[in-house]
Amino acid sequence: MNQRGSYRGRFAPSPTGPLHAGSLVAALASWLDARAHGGQWLVRIEDVDTPRCVPGADQTILQQLAACGLHADAPPVWQSQRTTYYQQALDQLVAQGMAYPCACSRKDIEAALAQSGHRRPRNGELVYPGTCREGLHSKAARAWRLRTESFRSTQWTDRRLGPHQQDVALEVGDFVLQRADGLYAYQLAVVVDDAAQGVTHVVRGEDLADNTARQILLQRALGLPTPHYLHTPLVLGPNGEKLSKQNGAAALDTASSEAAFHALRTAAVALGLSQSPANTAPQALADWTSQWQARWVCAPSVPAA
Repeated sequence: MNQRGSYRGRFAPSPTGPLHAGSLVAALASWLDARAHGGQWLVRIEDVDTPRCVPGADQTILQQLAACGLHADAPPVWQSQRTTYYQQALDQLVAQGMAYPCACSRKDIEAALAQSGHRRPRNGELVYPGTCREGLHSKAARAWRLRTESFRSTQWTDRRLGPHQQDVALEVGDFVLQRADGLYAYQLAVVVDDAAQGVTHVVRGEDLADNTARQILLQRALGLPTPHYLHTPLVLGPNGEKLSKQNGAAALDTASSEAAFHALRTAAVALGLSQSPANTAPQALADWTSQWQARWVCAPSVPAA
């Protein structure tokens, strides 16, 4: 299928602080992929987890992107303004018998796993044992979860990382759709928004690849299309861990055109692109778009079957 003209990509930062070098790599990659396909590039502010958001960080991020010459093709969207749509999706899953209320706290889950001899933390998470799948047992509901036991192992092909497979029921368990504090989970919000915005290609950091199977399950349960996925290399800090706001990544310096251009060049190198001889950001972006097109536009791009 020819994706030119129908391509829609997006960059979806969380406003927990300004962009840093690692997040610019993801932004540049998603922008380049859209431009190389002759498609549209959108920006979505993922502020559904409001307690973690920093006031004013959303505007700072938009200013940083603009300073780097990464301009969206439509006004940005804020998840905090879209909660009605997340509730509609949750209501649909409940009506289909695909979602159920859960009364378990983290301690409850840890205790249940310990009792069964299956204490299996996974990337800091606990595999949910399905305690409330058949009822709350006179306890008050805290959250809502997706039933995963009916899904077979989920397969998809990442354009960079190749074939992937995950048994969500076994490796994750029934995951949260709405949290105990009433906030909608990232997995639900991102699936609803990608479909609503017509996103055909998701380009994001490799640390988010582990979310893909859960999102594909939700897409199937809600009858939504599955985008093509490409997960970019991570930028590592001095300690060898992913560069992030949590481990003290410095805010991206875009105060001057020279600083912004330097940041772009650094991000391009992290993506494996050759240094551009251009001395302005627009010229360099055009050069990198050509490089990206030669490398990725004809690469396999197969969504989940």
